[in-house]
Amino acid sequence: MAIVTGAGSGIGAATALALAAEGWRVVLAGRRAEALRAVAERGGGAALHPVPADVTDEASVRALFDEAVAAHGRVDLLVNNAGRSAPEHEVGDVPLGEWEAVVAVNLTGVFLCTREAFRVMRAQRPAGGRIVNNGSISAQVPRPMSAAYTATKHAVTGLTRATALDGRPHRIACGQIDVGNAATEMTERMAAGVRQADGSVRSEPRMAVGDVARAVVYMASLPLDANVAQLTVHATGMPYLGRG
Repeated sequence: MAIVTGAGSGIGAATALALAAEGWRVVLAGRRAEALRAVAERGGGAALHPVPADVTDEASVRALFDEAVAAHGRVDLLVNNAGRSAPEHEVGDVPLGEWEAVVAVNLTGVFLCTREAFRVMRAQRPAGGRIVNNGSISAQVPRPMSAAYTATKHAVTGLTRATALDGRPHRIACGQIDVGNAATEMTERMAAGVRQADGSVRSEPRMAVGDVARAVVYMASLPLDANVAQLTVHATGMPYLGRG
């Protein structure tokens, strides 16, 4: 059984549907109940279980996992997909409230869900499971004026590696997928034009969210004796490899 956060749209919805198509039972987690129900209906409903949840709220995350275990008995996979972006600011101009809002979703939310998944996976019998964190190519190379987002994605890499290390005695594998320019609502502005490192603004190509979903399904398909520690998938024509 899998839990996918941020499952109401974009990469999360595509991943949940792809997992269900491969025979997984999937709990769809997100703040918008109607969006979750719509995704469940797209997948036929039977294998998809919508559970509204706020990843930034400790009690809500605990309730999410309690419901998942009560309904399905165990948790074998967590996909930490929920995330948010922020307006462009030079680091000297980032408002504290904006910083805190990004950290709450992109880092604290990943931590809260990881902590709960770890507790469940460690205690269930047979013990073990897999956690896949949605990082970003910003965890490797930042965009200009993206201090809050970039910092959280670098932190997710650290959390991924620490979780993988702590998980070894319990057969809990943890890996990260770094995505660049998947065609979601968050990246719509890139088609019109996005700021480059040299100060110019240029349009960037995007790729289908289904391509990301297939990569996550591959990571999830491995036995617990094997793990993809970090995988990068990005639109082929984007300037990622030539940033600077």
